[in-house]
Amino acid sequence: MEEKRVLIACGTSIATATVVAEKVKEIAQKAGIPVKVAQCKAAEVKGRIETFRPHIIVATTLVPKDLGIPVFNGIPFLSGVGVEAVEAQIVEALKKA
Repeated sequence: MEEKRVLIACGTSIATATVVAEKVKEIAQKAGIPVKVAQCKAAEVKGRIETFRPHIIVATTLVPKDLGIPVFNGIPFLSGVGVEAVEAQIVEALKKA
């Protein structure tokens, strides 16, 4: 399976993006999906799409909806609420990508 690219976006691209990036790597590894993860600030998403060309985006803050790429809410990875559901959605999207 080809490596899938995941863009993690948060307000500052430091603390929460790092936590979410590690979680995404873990769930992809469990599912047997090779991933490459990049982090950015929400304001940088459009520019990073052009350079990184992600298959999906996981965001802990609002990002534009008209990106043409599936965007997933990363808050469950921080709050612990709804983690299983978002994990399943991300794995499904990566397998289809």
